[in-house]
Amino acid sequence: MDPVPASPDNDLTAARRSWMGLLARARPEALAALMPAPLPLHRDLRAPEIGTMMVRGRIGGAGAPFSLGEITVTRATLHLEDGPTGHALVQGRDRAHARRAALVDALMQTDAAVQIRESILAPLTRAETARRQGRAAKAAATRVEFFTLVRGEDK
Repeated sequence: MDPVPASPDNDLTAARRSWMGLLARARPEALAALMPAPLPLHRDLRAPEIGTMMVRGRIGGAGAPFSLGEITVTRATLHLEDGPTGHALVQGRDRAHARRAALVDALMQTDAAVQIRESILAPLTRAETARRQGRAAKAAATRVEFFTLVRGEDK
């Protein structure tokens, strides 16, 4: 049984989590190329600011959590002229990346969502998939297959 019942709000939350994650992982120069200036009119609620965040890990993915270390992050919150609020949290010190990611988040909550999905999110998804496949291919080239020979006395 699902711990959270399915509802339109949960679907929106999952979709928003997906595009916000994609924007956070996107290369800043790729997002800038897909969303050049001038940016849509907006008002900063929280201007892009740089800080640190503790990264937590788990041994084996299921063990007790431990503090791995700190990373630098930039966060931004803004409000579009027509109402929606966008948030972003990106790794690194790139204020423009955080601002653009927050703008895309806000625009995805408007009637322009379909156009934004096709013109910005789809190319970023393809680029991320290509990066992952390239990394997997590079790792596969170094893969070593271990096997054991059966000796005669093992019956």
